[in-house]
Amino acid sequence: MSQQQRTKLMNRQTRAFTEGTVENINQQWIFFDDETDEACSIEDHVDSVIEVYRGGRWQQGVVEEEGKILLHREITFLKENEPIRIRKKLLYSFERLLEELNDDSFFQFVTTLNSLDFSIYDCIYSYNQLTFLRTVPNQSGVNFFTFDNENQICLVQHHFSYGKKDHDRFEFTLNTGKRIVIEKVNSQ
Repeated sequence: MSQQQRTKLMNRQTRAFTEGTVENINQQWIFFDDETDEACSIEDHVDSVIEVYRGGRWQQGVVEEEGKILLHREITFLKENEPIRIRKKLLYSFERLLEELNDDSFFQFVTTLNSLDFSIYDCIYSYNQLTFLRTVPNQSGVNFFTFDNENQICLVQHHFSYGKKDHDRFEFTLNTGKRIVIEKVNSQ
């Protein structure tokens, strides 16, 4: 699996965006979240990935300062009441884990999570033990993650052992009692 395939899988995740509209109030661009009706300055999202609904389709860009967006390699401006989507940020420790997993473990983890109707963007709690073991040659421990898709809760325990052989075991437990265990062993 290449970095491009990882990115493609991550981009296909549900609930990856916060959707809303923007308004210019007192010379400041304000984003209104459709789901929560919360408001925040668009400046809080500088350098974030944004999608703007223009020309009958979603167009991807990056938030710049002062209501500007980088869209198709050109700087353009937001428009009053324009529908936009801002990509959610992953929890730092969870994002680090996704980057560190080998390709097979990454693919199996994400596709299993998706098959349970959860997205990587549903992660509301993350404990990544690997963060504390970077300098240790033989690493082993457990990571903990909680996902909430607003209908169900999923707890994931990631048991790992990295040394001569890499061993990943993911235990998914839903609040309904359903459990799934996947295991991946890779030789180095």
